[in-house]
Amino acid sequence: MRHIMVDQKACKHDGICTAVCPMSIIEMKDGSVPNLVAGLEDLCISCGHCVAVCPHGALSLDEMKAEDCPSIKAELKIDGEQAEQLFRSRRSIRVYSSKTVEREKLARLIDMAHYAPTGTNSQQVQWLVVNSREQLHALAAGIIDMLRYLINEGHPLAKAYRLERSIAAWEAGKDPVLRGAPALVVAHAPKGYPLAQVDSTIALTFLDLAAPMVGLGACWAGFFMMAAAQWPVLQELLALPEGNACCGALMIGYPKYEYHRVPLRKEAVVSWRE
Repeated sequence: MRHIMVDQKACKHDGICTAVCPMSIIEMKDGSVPNLVAGLEDLCISCGHCVAVCPHGALSLDEMKAEDCPSIKAELKIDGEQAEQLFRSRRSIRVYSSKTVEREKLARLIDMAHYAPTGTNSQQVQWLVVNSREQLHALAAGIIDMLRYLINEGHPLAKAYRLERSIAAWEAGKDPVLRGAPALVVAHAPKGYPLAQVDSTIALTFLDLAAPMVGLGACWAGFFMMAAAQWPVLQELLALPEGNACCGALMIGYPKYEYHRVPLRKEAVVSWRE
């Protein structure tokens, strides 16, 4: 059962915490300090909204003390123009330098992505990081075997993606699957969790956008994700925890080349109802 603790001297009875609670289970009766509605304590999802929003630092949860939560630094907030450039200049990186990605940088990216929203704050997304070129080559080889199988079976994907070109590139010593990336980050979650795919995709998108901030580039690993969903050889190589499934993956590394312009895009198709 969850409990909230209130510093009665610091509390200003402004009701902000009650307004932002996503479960609507914080109440203030007759000017009293905030408290959880009796009988609904178990509905608390420990999202920390109430702790984070209080301008006076008056409220804490059992497992989340206000003084332990980092302050948001106004001077570090990016403005609209910076955010716009970040979103527009982000590129899928498929050509990487030979430099190995430091474990510390990958851990930092995952820590940032771990703050992505999840359904009812369930935080069920887990991570697998492959930071070994030898292991990545073995994973790519397993996926190439799947592509050969699709070609031999006359699968529609073989023609649609011209998989024979991928096989030819592999046989010529290139890596059309993982693009020679020095690292791969895989998001996985319990198969029985209905929002596993959504939560993982949001988290990976956070990581994708954060990568350039630490000098790295990323690209969604399409062939890998396809194989992880259906190819037993790759599933065995991944050896994810029992009951978990791959929900997405990013190739990551130091970009070999720098981009200097933002390519044009089609106009957004928008329907307005006002």
